[in-house]
This record gives sequence, structure tokens and C-alpha cells, in this order.
Amino acid sequence: MTHIGMVYSRGRVEEKMLQEAAQRQGVQFTAVQDDTLILDLDPGALPFDAVLERSVSTTRGLYVLKFCGAHGIPAINRHAVAAACADKTETSLKLRRAGVPTPRTKVAFEQESALAALDQLGYPAVIKPTTGSWARMVARVDSRREAEQILEHRSELPNPVQQVYYLQEYVNKLGAAGEPTLHRDLRAFVVGDETIAAIWRNSPHWITNTARGGKASVCPVTPELHDLCQRAAAAVGGGVLALDLMETSAGLVCHEINHTMEFRNSVAPTGVDIPGKIIEYCVRQAKA
Repeated sequence: MTHIGMVYSRGRVEEKMLQEAAQRQGVQFTAVQDDTLILDLDPGALPFDAVLERSVSTTRGLYVLKFCGAHGIPAINRHAVAAACADKTETSLKLRRAGVPTPRTKVAFEQESALAALDQLGYPAVIKPTTGSWARMVARVDSRREAEQILEHRSELPNPVQQVYYLQEYVNKLGAAGEPTLHRDLRAFVVGDETIAAIWRNSPHWITNTARGGKASVCPVTPELHDLCQRAAAAVGGGVLALDLMETSAGLVCHEINHTMEFRNSVAPTGVDIPGKIIEYCVRQAKA
């Protein structure tokens, strides 16, 4: 029997759904909290046919995946994929190299050069940390004065990563039909060579994450959407991924890819067994 190990930080709804999906499919499934792990240069610390990495800590997750790769254990997702998705700059570079539409983006290291870059992008614009989720510390700036305040604050933070200024054009998220006051974007879920589901995310706020109050509704997976998602997923190395996309007058653009996505709010509106699809993929990788 295939034995899947899930490395996690805390038992969120998603981790429980994955465990229940494994039970339904008769898959041997062991959940290991990353607090308890002792990784070793010699094999044996992860005695599984495949590892599903679900750590909340990006750093811990990357180390687990590093050891999986060294010991020849199939990992979902591979270290190279997780590393590319964890760094927004790396994601943007890979999307652009692959010809996948993505917002105009610039990176600077000093306040003055960051302000010059924002002048080139034009206002409004978005300042993001290069790592993180749930849109934490993401700021829309509508003027140079606002940008100066945000950048001054970031410059005083102790983490040097916060002084890598990742700057992006602001994409005006088109409102849903009949609801022009709502901001709307979409999230699509890719499992291997399938685009298994997609949702619209609607919110009165320009940040539409469902974890921040955005409302999910089903979005049809058209051939065009599937093609774009597969090209974007391939750009970072493929696997089990959630892609964040925005509508523009020229079509969809992909701006972020998540390698340990949350999906609790997407199963009901889409009717797709997302955790079941993930477990099936893990089993296929273990047997590959």
C-alpha cells in the first residue's frame, strides 16, 4: 500500500480534508508535525513513498523538500517549485521568460530608486513583500507621498528582505456583471496536467483573498483558461498549485502562484473534490 506522509504545522481545515480524502481512498496516510521533525543526512527520517508538504512556515517547508530531494523521495511540491513560488520575484521572472502574461514589475533596493521605479510604473501601484501570503503587508499606493510613507516604514524593519522593494503596476480588477462596485479576480487550481477548478473572488476591497473576506463563486474552466494555467504552472515546474489571475482589457494576467494553497472555500462552490484530487496525484507521484 502506498504510504503518503504529510508534513504540516497545524491542523487547519485543509489538512483535515486531505486526511479524510486519503481515508476515503484507502491510502495509508501519516501526518507529521514539523515541530517534531529531526531531519538527517542519512535516509530514514521521512519513511514515506511520497511527502506532501503543508508547512505554514515557508522556511521549514523548503528544508523538508530539500531533504526529500536528497533522499529521492517524491515531494509535492518539489523543492525547486516551492522555491520559485515562495519568492514573488522569482515567480515573475519565470512567468515572463515563459511568455505568460503578468503585470509589469520592478525591484529596487533603496527608497529613492524605488520611488523612481514607481514613477515609471505610474500610480496607483502596489508594493509587496517578496515572500508571504494572505496579502500581508501588501499596499496600494495612489501617490508618491503615500509611497514615501510606506517605503520609509519598510526601511526601518529589521528583516533585510523587507528592503527588497517588489513593485508592481496596479491592475484595476473589473467588477462582475451587475456588480460594478465589487473587485473581482480569479484563482485556478492545477493538479499535474489538469486545471481541476477555478473560482471568482469578489470583494468590496481591492484585496480579494477569501481568507480576508472575499466571496467565492464558480468560474468555468474554459480551454483558454486551462491553456494559460498550464503554461503558468509549467513555468515554475508544475505540480499542485493555485494560480492567482486578474482580468485586463487585453486578457488574463497571472501574478502569483501558491505551492501550498488553501482550498476550503473553493470545494463547495466548484463541486470539485480538491483534496481528493491532491491525494490521487500524490499516489501517482509515489508510483512514478
